[in-house]
Amino acid sequence: MSELEISVSLSPNQQRWRRFRQHRLGYACLLIFAAIFVLSLFAEVISNDRPLLVSYQGSLYVPLLQDYPESTFGGDFPTPADYLDPFIREQFSRPGNWAIYPLNTYRYDTLNYFSSRPNPAPPNAQNWLGTDDRGRDVLARALYGFRVSVLFGMALTLIGVVLGMLAGAVQGYFGGYVDLYLQRFSEVWGSLPELYLLLIFASIFQPSITLLLVLLSLFGWLGLADYVRAEFLRNRQLDYVRAARALGLGNRQIMWRHILPNSLTPVITFLPFRMSVAITALTSLDFLGLGVPPSTPSLGELLAQGKDNLDAWWIGLTAFMVLFVTLLLLVFIGEALRDAFDTRKSGSGR
Repeated sequence: MSELEISVSLSPNQQRWRRFRQHRLGYACLLIFAAIFVLSLFAEVISNDRPLLVSYQGSLYVPLLQDYPESTFGGDFPTPADYLDPFIREQFSRPGNWAIYPLNTYRYDTLNYFSSRPNPAPPNAQNWLGTDDRGRDVLARALYGFRVSVLFGMALTLIGVVLGMLAGAVQGYFGGYVDLYLQRFSEVWGSLPELYLLLIFASIFQPSITLLLVLLSLFGWLGLADYVRAEFLRNRQLDYVRAARALGLGNRQIMWRHILPNSLTPVITFLPFRMSVAITALTSLDFLGLGVPPSTPSLGELLAQGKDNLDAWWIGLTAFMVLFVTLLLLVFIGEALRDAFDTRKSGSGR
């Protein structure tokens, strides 16, 4: 079959996926981003100060899932065991005993009490990317911080998409006074000083990811609502919508079953860009001290530490590289999606 015959035989969604895969750079960035994100979901297995599995005196223990006192492994105290303690490690290295540690033996909040260098310590055999000013492993904080940033970006993007689609669909479909009043409301709401509101709420409430997600979601739907509104205003006058009205279908059925599937192009193509904006917003707020609680791993907090410790170049460089690579991958994925949903594009990829 020729190239044209294959394209005609595919459904519209299959043709879009085919065009996306032919965009080699965007498709490769999607695979890389998905692989890094999946690895970050298992951060506790990859980077942790607890062994994955321990065999001690013929018994198996899973410290990753359960706390064990130090006395279980030959210590003197009933307090939780410190598996980085040289005494505990020596117990595990005796004949008949063994322990399987993660690749990186530090969690995001683990303090390296046994470091031979003052904090912040440069990259070494123990801490591959060095430590911060409190003795915490920079690699572990970057890994956990990446996961927090991406999950926050996904949640904020999802909420913004749902609210933006609802508002834009109602405006575009009904038009008239409904569109006029909602558009004026959007303009007034969008003119509110978002940063000042964050400062006010940060001074009243305890900082948390939930509070930050709610506050940013109040404004995150405005941009997308305009695109959805434009698509609904255009599609509501087409013949298939008039035919659906003539058949007696209700407004809700026409909106969600007929117009919405044909108005998803701006929604899908803008998802990676909106997600990159959400990650940047979280990082900026954390850098200013208005974001997540101090105990939460954050790329913005790493950047702030890099600013405060200019001689410890590895802290700021690590946070910058993680943020730079993440945003770069998302931008290339967004470009590939935009080309895939552009019907003017030919079958040839970049």
